[in-house]
Amino acid sequence: MSQPTDSDNYFARLNAINVNERVEKKGGFSYLSWPYAVAQLRLADPTATWEVRRFDGLPYLATEAGVFVEVAVTVKGVTLSQIHPVLDGRNRPLLAPSAFDINTSLQRCLVKAIALHGLGLYIYAGEDLPQPVGTEAANDPLHPSPQTERPSLASNRPPVRRDDDRERITKSQQAQIHRLAIEVGVSLDRVLSYFGVAELGDIAANDFLRVIRSLEKRRQAA
Repeated sequence: MSQPTDSDNYFARLNAINVNERVEKKGGFSYLSWPYAVAQLRLADPTATWEVRRFDGLPYLATEAGVFVEVAVTVKGVTLSQIHPVLDGRNRPLLAPSAFDINTSLQRCLVKAIALHGLGLYIYAGEDLPQPVGTEAANDPLHPSPQTERPSLASNRPPVRRDDDRERITKSQQAQIHRLAIEVGVSLDRVLSYFGVAELGDIAANDFLRVIRSLEKRRQAA
């Protein structure tokens, strides 16, 4: 059986297109123009289609971690989908996005779904980095080691007894609070002290939105 060549491999053709002149820079991030991406896609396959996935009839999925959209693109009978968080101009998650924010994320999600088929895929190289290990992990502010963070907490206040009857926030919610606190310049000690806990994992689940709203207000006031 003969092997497929670049002439009949749509991914190879799309991946070979130089999109540098169509890349826009906003807030230090690179974006490929969605009309250009759609045009190149339809030139490669006039029958190509795309679909905005619905969640209970809505074009977005709202979760405690943020709001997400999903777009599926079909090229030559191959369907690939991309999930994208609804972000602000600085690529920070929005918990209460506007219709404009959702529409913008759908456009970006469409471009990324097209990239899965080859077009402009190279501009996203390095976007998804591996988790740091060893000495890199020790210097990563989003994944502090217990050895570096715990002594500071212990020196400022005594351990707080955990009430095991209360549901706690998840690890993804802990990471979201940690990341947002760093962005707005609030120390974790201050957050933990306010809620009377020794670590993020001790925050009650029903206090999660309170923490997020408080930090968001701090960012808006900055």
